[in-house]
Amino acid sequence: MSGLEVRGCGTALVTPFTKDGALDEAAFRALVEWQIEEGIHFLVPCGSTGEAATLTHDEHLRVVRLVVEQNAGRVAVLGGVSGNDTKATIEQAKAVASQGVSHLMVVGPPYNRPPQRGFIAHFEAVADAVDVPLILYNVPGRTGSNILSKTTLALAEHPNICGVKEASGNLDQILDVILHRPAGFRVLSGDDNLTVPFMALGGDGVVSVVSNAVPKPMAKLTEAMDRADLPEAQRLMKTLQPIMIAGFVESNPMPMKAAMAELGRMQDVVRLPLVPLAGEHREKIRAALQAAGAL
Repeated sequence: MSGLEVRGCGTALVTPFTKDGALDEAAFRALVEWQIEEGIHFLVPCGSTGEAATLTHDEHLRVVRLVVEQNAGRVAVLGGVSGNDTKATIEQAKAVASQGVSHLMVVGPPYNRPPQRGFIAHFEAVADAVDVPLILYNVPGRTGSNILSKTTLALAEHPNICGVKEASGNLDQILDVILHRPAGFRVLSGDDNLTVPFMALGGDGVVSVVSNAVPKPMAKLTEAMDRADLPEAQRLMKTLQPIMIAGFVESNPMPMKAAMAELGRMQDVVRLPLVPLAGEHREKIRAALQAAGAL
């Protein structure tokens, strides 16, 4: 797992802010560098973990550009794209692609609840408009609608759509995609706690939230699964399970921002309507980081 492959463990990067809520560029560059040094396989800026919904257009492009610059071509960079208006999504996709990313990760349109043929029309329109390959992102818990496996498989035939991040949690649906996908089409888990069963079914890896704080063990987990070393994967899961639980005690990325502050890597600052992690959960974060060997 190296180079610009989209497999293994990719980090859905948090976006560091200063105490006054501005983008903390120094902390962000340091985060990207640390992730790569720790062996993470690819990077995903400007997703829900990165609070993309609260970034201005200029901030969104700046965040992507910082990752591209700091990465300097070492691993794949999947720039996040979202929107519930296809025309506006195409414009954002073009703008993100212009920053030098290797791939785009395009989420299903939120709020509109399109029919399955609407998903196909939307993603094909975006894929036709850019030269950078697309990874689909199915996250019905946030968007309000599910991209069915037959729809994903239909889109997998498009020459500029090369994979899917599946966060439906529906293993039957995910397995259907894994078993019937065309060669080279990547299937990535969107749920940290499903990494092992997902890869055991033939999936290619995970876009991880908790790897912000524990990049090396999460990368090693996917490497163990890739070589079918189940005892090592089980050992790693024993240490990672507490952070996989604590990392979602409140809305993502609130727990992860608290974890990163505990590690001294950034301020514990999120943008409204998110708020800092509730006090009663902070000991869970500290204990989970200790269990994973991060503290």
